[in-house]
Amino acid sequence: MEKAQVNEWKEKLPFIEKVIAGEEVLWLNPLVESTSTGLPKTGVTAENVKDASDRLKRFASYIERVFPETIATKGIIESPITAIPNMKEALAVQYGTEIPGNLLLKEDNALPISGSIKARGGIYEVLIHAETVAIEHGLITTADDYAKFADLEFKELFANYKIAVGSTGNLGLSIGIMSAKLGFNVTVHMSADAKQWKKDMLREKGVTVVEYADDYSKAVEEGRRQAEADPSCHFVDDENSLDLFLGYAVAGERVATQLKARGTVVNKDNPLFVYLPCGVGGGPGGVAFGLKLAFGDAVHCFFAEPTHSPCMMLGMMTGLHDQISVQDFGLDNKTAADGLAVGTASGFVGKTMEPLLSGCYTIGDETMFKLLKLLTDTERIKLEPSALAGMTGPVQVIRENVNNATLANATHLVWGTGGSMVPEAEMDLYYGMSGK
Repeated sequence: MEKAQVNEWKEKLPFIEKVIAGEEVLWLNPLVESTSTGLPKTGVTAENVKDASDRLKRFASYIERVFPETIATKGIIESPITAIPNMKEALAVQYGTEIPGNLLLKEDNALPISGSIKARGGIYEVLIHAETVAIEHGLITTADDYAKFADLEFKELFANYKIAVGSTGNLGLSIGIMSAKLGFNVTVHMSADAKQWKKDMLREKGVTVVEYADDYSKAVEEGRRQAEADPSCHFVDDENSLDLFLGYAVAGERVATQLKARGTVVNKDNPLFVYLPCGVGGGPGGVAFGLKLAFGDAVHCFFAEPTHSPCMMLGMMTGLHDQISVQDFGLDNKTAADGLAVGTASGFVGKTMEPLLSGCYTIGDETMFKLLKLLTDTERIKLEPSALAGMTGPVQVIRENVNNATLANATHLVWGTGGSMVPEAEMDLYYGMSGK
């Protein structure tokens, strides 16, 4: 983008100056509307999400068979919702802002198999591809017990097929671990900011890891290019995949079930606020969509992004979505929150979220590290830096009293997107970077 065009945006949207300056800001989406009119505009339906939910149930017996850590949930990959009252008090002191109502943490950091939110969409897309291939070759029907996917004949079939993905780390873990377990030949194209331990873990599981000196967009571009030249290769497109999106969206119905079990009421007078760390947008977009299906106008979703990588905020503010990057506005896309180090947002997700997302806000790396230490000290819960991005959301919306956020019977749900797979030494290093 030319400097003159940037200046035009500054004149048109003065607020953009704060974003470019790297300030921690909250942007409210002026295009958000009622779900009754907003959901139909997306082109994604409740039936699409139900189909994804049903498929995951079909695969549950297989998941339980090959991943013993899922036995307790009978092969359903899900995480708990945990009350964090001590963190709530600590945040009130830290920011001088009381948080009325409940503060809860959705612990996707504890998801089995790959330990992050990417276990939802990433694993789902691999499973739908495996199902398609197996049905085409007459090895299974949807009426069969899918535990059969662990049998040797399935592995022998999948050995003739390839799966590839571009990733900053966590999506690569989900795609790599699941694909390798099924027997696919899998390649993960990883950007420069991907953590070394994630690359090492994938290689240990038989995954081919290709490293790039550039950022996420380059890894995706090159992975897509190579896959397109190979008809036996399925490319998991984090920027444009409906299957990924639907895998994430199943979280909506599950959160509804969990909150009901907790006795948490969600309606117009008892609103739910959800804060989702955002990279390219697929994970938080899919989850937000599922939540809107489950709760309608009673839920208000916000995306959280690093101050140096607010690609979704800039894309939605300008309406240009994937036609611009943070670099166009002079930001360097450098952040310790590796999963959020994305310069250009998904156009598919940005456009889908236009009528549904309440807003976006930014958070600095230093703040994430301080919150990482605070959560560890107060609740003994360890998240990776990017997973703390959602934690300032309640403070941001309460200060502005967005959608009656100050109601005493509101529920604030922070999405903890990853952390349980992080090696202890690495987590100790994160903890030590928090400063005072």
